[in-house]
Amino acid sequence: MSQAENMALPIEGQISRSELLEIKNTMNTRALAKRRGRTALRLTANVLFAFVVLLPLLYAVSIAFMPSSELFTTELNILPKHPTWSNFINAFKNVPLLKFIMNSFIMAGCITIGQIISCSLAAFSFSFLEFKGKGILFMLVMATMMVPGEATIISNYLTVGKMGILDTYPVLILPYLTSAMGIFLFRQFYMTFPVSLYESAKLDGCGNLRFIVKILIPLTKSAIGAMAVYTFINAWNMYMWPLLVTGSNERRTVQIGISMLDSVDSQSITLMIAGVVMIIIPSISIFIIGQKQLIRGMFSGAVKG
Repeated sequence: MSQAENMALPIEGQISRSELLEIKNTMNTRALAKRRGRTALRLTANVLFAFVVLLPLLYAVSIAFMPSSELFTTELNILPKHPTWSNFINAFKNVPLLKFIMNSFIMAGCITIGQIISCSLAAFSFSFLEFKGKGILFMLVMATMMVPGEATIISNYLTVGKMGILDTYPVLILPYLTSAMGIFLFRQFYMTFPVSLYESAKLDGCGNLRFIVKILIPLTKSAIGAMAVYTFINAWNMYMWPLLVTGSNERRTVQIGISMLDSVDSQSITLMIAGVVMIIIPSISIFIIGQKQLIRGMFSGAVKG
């Protein structure tokens, strides 16, 4: 038998090309099915966990559209049988809710802008400038994070009382124009930049403020976004300080105004829940819009290089 005929004969136990392709397709199909199964399982777990977490919020929204007669019954009414907008309308009629919302926006907006400016300037000093006692001063700034706000609220009240600015916008804003947490966040972000960047800018005749505005701010958008979201939500939810320093509806914030909807009758429960649903919309919207910036800014300074 010739050599060509020997090559043409199939070798015993040899797998053909079509069989190999069939086996490969089978393995790919099984792997794809496993990946889809794991993805479906994770998605189902996330949906169930999100539902459990959001259940109080969803029930609050349901109560906001529920007449008071349906809330206080022997039946368990999870969804309103006769949805109504009257709770939201009466909430605006009973208290000047729009004025309270505007006051909260002014206070939270000014505090957010003020903290971004002051904290970024302080962080620049601790990151790029060299002066005696810089490490000790930074430790003292960080030590203020261990002091609870309740421990300083009386001294702050006496100070602003002597200044004669009670029941004004400045008294809501001035004590919170800076924070140790913001200084730490910006400093950790600035520490990821090489000092040679600042030295090169100085050799080119760039001043400190120009360096911050032209170079640092464009490079720190994620940190600024994280700081803005965190500060705005904290300022929007502030309760104790506005309650202490405001005495008229002209300066009260929305967190104080909501408590004015509470009374002895059962109807006030649905009114107050309707007001709560309305005032959490801005903070939830800010968080949803800026959550990527918040996460990126919080972790961007964790790894250097």
